[in-house]
Amino acid sequence: MASPMIRASRMAAVLAVISNLLAQSIKAYQRGTPLVIDWVPVFQFVVWALVNTPPNFLWQEFLESTFPAYHASPTREAVVSASKPGPAADDALEGNGEAAPPPKLVEPRLNKGNTAIKLLLDQTVGAALNTILFSLFMHTIQAAMHRPLGAPLSNPDQSVWFLLAGLFPSLFGGAGDSLLGKVLAGKGAGGKVKAFDYSRVSWPVISAKSRAEFVPIMVAGWKLWPLVSLINFTLVQTIEGRSLVGGLAGVAWGVYMSLLSSS
Repeated sequence: MASPMIRASRMAAVLAVISNLLAQSIKAYQRGTPLVIDWVPVFQFVVWALVNTPPNFLWQEFLESTFPAYHASPTREAVVSASKPGPAADDALEGNGEAAPPPKLVEPRLNKGNTAIKLLLDQTVGAALNTILFSLFMHTIQAAMHRPLGAPLSNPDQSVWFLLAGLFPSLFGGAGDSLLGKVLAGKGAGGKVKAFDYSRVSWPVISAKSRAEFVPIMVAGWKLWPLVSLINFTLVQTIEGRSLVGGLAGVAWGVYMSLLSSS
C-alpha cells in the first residue's frame, strides 16, 4: 500500500492536470477561440506538483509534531467525578445491576496558541518558500522548453509530439531512423527535437521575474490560504486529510497560477 506522502503526491498531480486544463479553457473562452489543449504546460505543472508535494507534506508534519493542534483535557464527567467526595456503591451500578462503564477522563481539545503559531509560520515562512520555489521552477522549465512560433512542433495541437520527441529521443526524436520519425517529419520536425534545452535559461532573467512577481503572488495567496490553513489546523487532524483539503483549494489556486504563468 502506498504511503500517505505518495498518495498525496498522486492526488496533487491529478489536481494539477485539472486546474491547468480549466485555466486553458478559461483563456480560450476569454479570447473567443476554440479550445486546443496544450499539454506542455500541463506536463510542467504535474512535474511541479510531484516535486513540491513531498517537502510540503514534511513541512506539515513538522508543524504538527512541533506545535500539536490538540492536547488532552479533562472531560466534564471527569471534573464532576473528581469534585465528588467519594462514589457510593450504588453509583457504580446501572439499573440492571451491572457495573457502569467508567467515565471518559480526557478528550482532545484545540490548542489555540499552537494553532495560531502554525498559521503564522505556514503563511509567512511556508508561503514565501513556496512562492520563491514555484517562480524559479516554472520560469526555468518554461525557458528550457520554450517553443518559438514557427519552430518544429510549436503549435499547441502538436504538444504531445513535442513532449514525446523530447522525452524519448531514441524513439521519437529524429526523422527517418527513429520510430515514427517519418510522422514527425511530416509534422515539420525533420530534425532533432529537444524538449529541454537549459542553454536557453538566463538566470538573471529568471531571478528578475521571480522577484517581480513575489509580492503579487503572496498577496493573492493571503486571500485564500489563511482560511484553508485555519480549516485544516482546527478541523482536520491527519496530514493526509489536510493534503486533500489543500489540494481541493489548490484547484482554484492552480487555475490562477496557470493563468499567471501563461501571461
